[in-house]
Amino acid sequence: MIPSSLVQLAYLASAALFILGLKRLQSPATARRGNLMSGVGMLLAILVTLLDRAILGYGTIAAGLLVGTVLGLWMARAVKMTAIPQMVALLNGFGGGASLLVGGAEFLRAELVGEVVPLANAVTIQLAVLIGAVTFTGSGVAFAKLQELIPGRPIAFAGQRIVSALILTAILVLSVYQFATPEPVLWPFYSVVGLSLLLGILLVIPIGGADMPVVVALLNSYSGLAAAMTGFVINNHVLIVSGALVGSSGLILTRIMCRAMNRSLVNVLFGAFGAVGPSANGKRSSEGLTARQIAVEDAAMQLAYARLVVVVPGYGLAVAQAQHQVRELAELIEKKGGEVRYAIHPVAGRMPGHMNVLLAEANVPYDKLYDMDQINGEFQRADVALVIGANDVVNPAARTDAGSPIYGMPILNVDQAKNVIVMKRSMAAGFAGIENELFYAPNTSMLFGDAKASLSSLVSEVKLL
Repeated sequence: MIPSSLVQLAYLASAALFILGLKRLQSPATARRGNLMSGVGMLLAILVTLLDRAILGYGTIAAGLLVGTVLGLWMARAVKMTAIPQMVALLNGFGGGASLLVGGAEFLRAELVGEVVPLANAVTIQLAVLIGAVTFTGSGVAFAKLQELIPGRPIAFAGQRIVSALILTAILVLSVYQFATPEPVLWPFYSVVGLSLLLGILLVIPIGGADMPVVVALLNSYSGLAAAMTGFVINNHVLIVSGALVGSSGLILTRIMCRAMNRSLVNVLFGAFGAVGPSANGKRSSEGLTARQIAVEDAAMQLAYARLVVVVPGYGLAVAQAQHQVRELAELIEKKGGEVRYAIHPVAGRMPGHMNVLLAEANVPYDKLYDMDQINGEFQRADVALVIGANDVVNPAARTDAGSPIYGMPILNVDQAKNVIVMKRSMAAGFAGIENELFYAPNTSMLFGDAKASLSSLVSEVKLL
């Protein structure tokens, strides 16, 4: 056994590494170092906990660490950057599942030995089970939507909110009954687990793919809260600290994502946003308007001789896996004397920071990535704004159409550029289901086709100029 003072000192060091690592995640330039520091802190906490409590033999501990390390390295190398949102959702689910197992194991242990569980411990056990189960299945649904194993659109049915409320009520009633009954009774516990797993599914299926940045952040927060509850269950201070850090930072990030869409968290979770048909809530129509199409050669000419080009990446860029072609095109423009900047909307993609991660994988310099507030004032002097796969986050209807479902949402001021080139496969509406006014603006040209193929063609044409 390790001396208690040494254990507490190691836990303090782990907590400090978590906090310092989280601080460094604020900047792309220090994010890798912050992630490494947090990882070292977690490894230290795991080792000290296992060795101190002598839960398992050293051989078993080493085997577990080896298997986990190999799986982690394999996932880090095998998963493409475009699939990072799915992996994050999956990891959130693993965290929730672990909390469910620990909370459940502690409950069953107490029941089987006839131990009287104090009320505070009983509450934390039930919270660990509830939040862990909801996170596990909810993250599984998010993964399936992002991986396109199930439809990404909202899946809703009549009375869905009432059903979810009834399930939550049943969970609370069964939890109270479980700990109010003196003799060991296990069926309420298994019922709570099953209902909690079902609740996680019902909470996420009505959320559409474009709201995934909020969902991923919220599920991340859930996994942290579940871990904190588990820390109270097994009286582990470092688990409480790390869980609280993840839970609070996830909630803050969720709030930031909601504000970026000008929507409340309740609307995101229960609004089934995107389930309505096109233009169902908007007042304007594209009838009588014509979008101007541009040839690759003409688009290349504009880009090659532009002094400032602002690239606006969206989910279409991730789907096409065209980040390397974007970087190559930008380098050619810069060789010809132009300047290239990247405008990043907070909810572009399918998870917070999706576009940043995608472009970083293509070695796009961090100092060329600009947040919405930093870049919006630069569009007026931009010769060309190149929109790749983005839709609702550049739709001027958010500023001009009070009847639009995205009215009031902060957007990138792409329409203020001298020339706008929009790269899309078709004129299909975005997730909000409304027409994009930008497509019909007099300074906008549409370049149709797969983003990767179109960008490769642009690169070839720019090289010839």
